[in-house]
Amino acid sequence: MYKYVGKFWKNRNSPEFKALQRSRLIVWRKESTTVRVEKPTRIDRARALGYKAKKGYVVIRIRIRRTRLRKSRPSQGRTGKGQTVRKVQPGKSFRWISEERVARKYPNLEVLNSYPVGEDGRFKWFEVILVDPHSPVIIKDPKINWICRPANKGRVFRGLTSAGKKSRGLSKKGTGTEKIRPSLRAHKRDGK
Repeated sequence: MYKYVGKFWKNRNSPEFKALQRSRLIVWRKESTTVRVEKPTRIDRARALGYKAKKGYVVIRIRIRRTRLRKSRPSQGRTGKGQTVRKVQPGKSFRWISEERVARKYPNLEVLNSYPVGEDGRFKWFEVILVDPHSPVIIKDPKINWICRPANKGRVFRGLTSAGKKSRGLSKKGTGTEKIRPSLRAHKRDGK
Protein backbone atom coordinates (compact mmCIF):
# COMPACT_ATOMS: atom_id res chain seq x y z
CA MET A 1 0.00 0.00 0.00
CA TYR A 2 2.78 2.45 0.93
CA LYS A 3 4.40 1.92 -2.48
CA TYR A 4 1.26 3.10 -4.28
CA VAL A 5 0.85 6.13 -2.01
CA GLY A 6 4.46 7.07 -2.75
CA LYS A 7 3.90 6.70 -6.51
CA PHE A 8 0.79 8.88 -6.28
CA TRP A 9 2.76 11.65 -4.53
CA LYS A 10 5.65 11.44 -7.02
CA ASN A 11 3.37 12.05 -10.02
CA ARG A 12 2.09 15.47 -8.90
CA ASN A 13 1.08 16.59 -12.39
CA SER A 14 -1.64 13.96 -12.73
CA PRO A 15 -5.22 15.32 -12.84
CA GLU A 16 -6.25 13.07 -9.92
CA PHE A 17 -3.51 14.44 -7.65
CA LYS A 18 -4.23 18.07 -8.62
CA ALA A 19 -7.95 17.64 -7.95
CA LEU A 20 -7.32 16.05 -4.55
CA GLN A 21 -4.80 18.71 -3.49
CA ARG A 22 -7.09 21.50 -4.66
CA SER A 23 -9.93 20.26 -2.46
CA ARG A 24 -7.54 19.72 0.47
CA LEU A 25 -6.03 23.22 0.31
CA ILE A 26 -9.49 24.83 0.25
CA VAL A 27 -10.20 23.18 3.62
CA TRP A 28 -6.69 23.74 5.05
CA ARG A 29 -6.76 27.50 4.33
CA LYS A 30 -9.79 27.88 6.60
CA GLU A 31 -8.19 25.97 9.48
CA SER A 32 -5.91 27.43 12.14
CA THR A 33 -2.14 27.60 11.66
CA THR A 34 -1.33 24.41 13.57
CA VAL A 35 -3.70 21.44 13.50
CA ARG A 36 -3.23 18.03 15.11
CA VAL A 37 -4.09 15.30 12.60
CA GLU A 38 -5.19 11.78 13.46
CA LYS A 39 -3.29 10.09 10.61
CA PRO A 40 -0.44 11.37 8.40
CA THR A 41 -1.41 12.68 4.97
CA ARG A 42 1.63 10.95 3.44
CA ILE A 43 1.72 7.67 5.37
CA ASP A 44 4.63 6.29 3.31
CA ARG A 45 6.81 9.34 3.99
CA ALA A 46 5.87 9.46 7.67
CA ARG A 47 6.79 5.81 8.21
CA ALA A 48 10.07 6.24 6.34
CA LEU A 49 10.93 9.09 8.74
CA GLY A 50 10.19 7.04 11.86
CA TYR A 51 6.44 7.43 12.51
CA LYS A 52 4.59 4.53 14.15
CA ALA A 53 0.84 4.34 14.77
CA LYS A 54 1.06 3.95 18.54
CA LYS A 55 0.99 6.01 21.73
CA GLY A 56 3.65 8.66 22.08
CA TYR A 57 3.63 9.76 18.42
CA VAL A 58 1.84 12.96 17.39
CA VAL A 59 1.50 14.49 13.90
CA ILE A 60 0.90 18.24 13.52
CA ARG A 61 0.11 20.02 10.26
CA ILE A 62 1.43 23.60 10.18
CA ARG A 63 0.87 26.41 7.70
CA ILE A 64 3.54 29.07 7.14
CA ARG A 65 3.71 32.10 4.88
CA ARG A 66 5.88 31.90 1.78
CA THR A 67 7.65 35.20 2.25
CA ARG A 68 11.10 36.58 2.84
CA LEU A 69 12.01 38.42 6.00
CA ARG A 70 10.99 42.06 6.40
CA LYS A 71 13.13 44.27 8.64
CA SER A 72 12.41 47.73 9.96
CA ARG A 73 14.56 50.56 8.64
CA PRO A 74 17.57 51.21 10.93
CA SER A 75 17.42 54.52 12.80
CA GLN A 76 21.21 54.75 13.29
CA GLY A 77 23.85 55.03 10.60
CA ARG A 78 24.86 51.92 8.65
CA THR A 79 26.99 51.07 5.67
CA GLY A 80 25.06 50.22 2.54
CA LYS A 81 25.30 46.51 3.23
CA GLY A 82 23.68 46.87 6.66
CA GLN A 83 20.74 49.00 5.56
CA THR A 84 18.87 46.16 3.90
CA VAL A 85 15.13 46.25 4.60
CA ARG A 86 13.59 44.17 1.81
CA LYS A 87 14.67 40.92 0.11
CA VAL A 88 16.27 39.50 3.26
CA GLN A 89 16.56 35.73 2.88
CA PRO A 90 16.17 33.72 6.10
CA GLY A 91 19.17 31.58 7.03
CA LYS A 92 16.86 28.61 7.60
CA SER A 93 14.61 26.59 5.35
CA PHE A 94 10.83 26.88 5.63
CA ARG A 95 10.76 23.29 6.86
CA TRP A 96 13.15 24.04 9.74
CA ILE A 97 11.17 27.17 10.67
CA SER A 98 7.94 25.14 10.72
CA GLU A 99 9.54 22.51 12.99
CA GLU A 100 10.64 25.21 15.45
CA ARG A 101 7.19 26.80 15.56
CA VAL A 102 5.54 23.46 16.29
CA ALA A 103 8.13 22.69 18.99
CA ARG A 104 7.37 26.01 20.72
CA LYS A 105 3.67 25.22 20.71
CA TYR A 106 4.21 21.70 22.13
CA PRO A 107 7.11 22.14 24.61
CA ASN A 108 6.69 18.70 26.22
CA LEU A 109 7.30 16.89 22.91
CA GLU A 110 10.42 16.47 20.77
CA VAL A 111 10.54 16.89 16.98
CA LEU A 112 11.48 13.70 15.15
CA ASN A 113 11.17 14.81 11.53
CA SER A 114 8.90 16.56 9.01
CA TYR A 115 7.82 16.52 5.37
CA PRO A 116 5.90 18.84 2.99
CA VAL A 117 2.23 18.15 2.22
CA GLY A 118 1.18 21.08 0.06
CA GLU A 119 1.68 24.64 -1.11
CA ASP A 120 -0.07 27.39 -3.01
CA GLY A 121 0.91 30.92 -4.00
CA ARG A 122 0.80 32.21 -0.44
CA PHE A 123 1.37 29.34 1.99
CA LYS A 124 3.34 26.14 2.51
CA TRP A 125 2.04 23.23 4.62
CA PHE A 126 4.24 20.75 6.48
CA GLU A 127 3.47 17.82 8.74
CA VAL A 128 5.79 17.52 11.74
CA ILE A 129 6.24 14.21 13.59
CA LEU A 130 6.55 14.70 17.35
CA VAL A 131 7.48 12.15 20.02
CA ASP A 132 6.62 12.22 23.73
CA PRO A 133 9.90 11.39 25.54
CA HIS A 134 8.03 10.80 28.83
CA SER A 135 5.63 8.19 27.44
CA PRO A 136 6.20 4.66 28.86
CA VAL A 137 5.62 3.20 25.39
CA ILE A 138 8.43 5.32 23.92
CA ILE A 139 10.80 4.66 26.85
CA LYS A 140 10.41 0.88 26.40
CA ASP A 141 10.88 0.93 22.61
CA PRO A 142 14.61 0.37 21.86
CA LYS A 143 14.29 1.85 18.36
CA ILE A 144 13.12 5.30 19.50
CA ASN A 145 14.09 5.65 23.17
CA TRP A 146 17.30 7.45 22.17
CA ILE A 147 15.13 10.58 21.97
CA CYS A 148 14.47 10.32 25.73
CA ARG A 149 18.10 11.11 26.61
CA PRO A 150 18.82 14.59 28.00
CA ALA A 151 21.24 15.26 25.13
CA ASN A 152 18.30 15.31 22.69
CA LYS A 153 16.26 17.88 24.61
CA GLY A 154 15.32 20.80 22.35
CA ARG A 155 17.11 19.18 19.41
CA VAL A 156 15.21 21.21 16.81
CA PHE A 157 16.49 24.51 18.24
CA ARG A 158 20.08 23.31 17.94
CA GLY A 159 19.79 22.20 14.31
CA LEU A 160 19.92 18.47 15.06
CA THR A 161 16.90 17.42 13.00
CA SER A 162 17.22 16.40 9.35
CA ALA A 163 16.02 19.82 8.12
CA GLY A 164 18.40 21.60 10.51
CA LYS A 165 21.45 19.59 9.44
CA LYS A 166 20.64 20.13 5.78
CA SER A 167 20.19 23.88 6.28
CA ARG A 168 23.52 24.06 8.15
CA GLY A 169 25.22 22.47 5.15
CA LEU A 170 26.13 19.22 6.91
CA SER A 171 24.78 17.05 4.10
CA LYS A 172 27.94 17.82 2.11
CA LYS A 173 31.57 17.04 2.81
CA GLY A 174 34.91 17.48 1.06
CA THR A 175 36.05 20.37 -1.12
CA GLY A 176 34.05 23.55 -0.60
CA THR A 177 32.87 22.69 2.91
CA GLU A 178 35.96 23.76 4.85
CA LYS A 179 34.10 26.50 6.73
CA ILE A 180 30.97 24.51 7.64
CA ARG A 181 32.48 22.31 10.37
CA PRO A 182 32.62 22.38 13.35
CA SER A 183 30.01 25.14 12.95
CA LEU A 184 29.21 28.28 10.97
CA ARG A 185 29.94 30.48 13.97
CA ALA A 186 33.41 28.99 14.32
CA HIS A 187 34.24 30.46 10.89
CA LYS A 188 32.48 33.83 11.31
CA ARG A 189 29.50 32.62 9.22
CA ASP A 190 31.56 32.42 6.01
CA GLY A 191 30.47 28.85 5.32
CA LYS A 192 27.07 29.54 3.72
